[in-house]
Amino acid sequence: MCSQDLESLTFDHLIEALDTPGYQFLPANHTLVLLGGRKALADWAAFASSWNELPLDTYMADAGRYRRRRHAVFETRGERIVRAPHRAHYQSPAYNTLNGGIERWYEPIVDEIASGPTLERILLTCHATFAAVAPKVRDWEIEVHQFRIEASSTEPGKPTPEGMHRDGVDYVLVLLVARHNVASGTTLIGGEDGLARGSFTLTAPFDAVMLDDHRVFHGVTAIEPIDPERSAKRDVLVVTFRETGAKDTAMRSF
Repeated sequence: MCSQDLESLTFDHLIEALDTPGYQFLPANHTLVLLGGRKALADWAAFASSWNELPLDTYMADAGRYRRRRHAVFETRGERIVRAPHRAHYQSPAYNTLNGGIERWYEPIVDEIASGPTLERILLTCHATFAAVAPKVRDWEIEVHQFRIEASSTEPGKPTPEGMHRDGVDYVLVLLVARHNVASGTTLIGGEDGLARGSFTLTAPFDAVMLDDHRVFHGVTAIEPIDPERSAKRDVLVVTFRETGAKDTAMRSF
């Protein structure tokens, strides 16, 4: 992948928002413009359907069985973005009080999705945006997470069971892929002073938020089924960018 493949876009408003107040909600139509339009996302149907194949997240310290997940790691090499060897996802307890402090080995994102045009455009767009915000950063470590949060009449689904938090990275994209029979799931943004900065709900595919992980905290309220007789699910893609070398700890690869 090469960031020079991106069409020329005006990032001024987005760059300004990531600097102050530290986040930007992107309605679906805005996100699609940034990604180059639907024609650039030729495998979107297969991309969205891949959420149906996510394994259960067995690392939940609250014993919850409401989250499914896959994970992949990429890195930049100059203007290129390449997939790195699969490895554990790690967050220190300072950032994740529920599940932090251990290596969590998730099943990798399947090759067809990881190398497909949709994820490629998403990563290129993130790279172009975050590189514009932080031009002194030479190389980035990128983690990509597929999440499905499920809820039933007897168990709510918790998109952020750790509560309001930071991810321990530099920048974050959260993009809604699908939402079925879901009530709530409101994104909350908070500042270092503990005061609320904003709230919004990702409701349509391609609704998204980009945020500066150093400037704001974020969380999402629990989801419940609108129709209690049917299951509810919320599918999101989370992409994090961190300057290469700025890690909590070394992680094993294979």
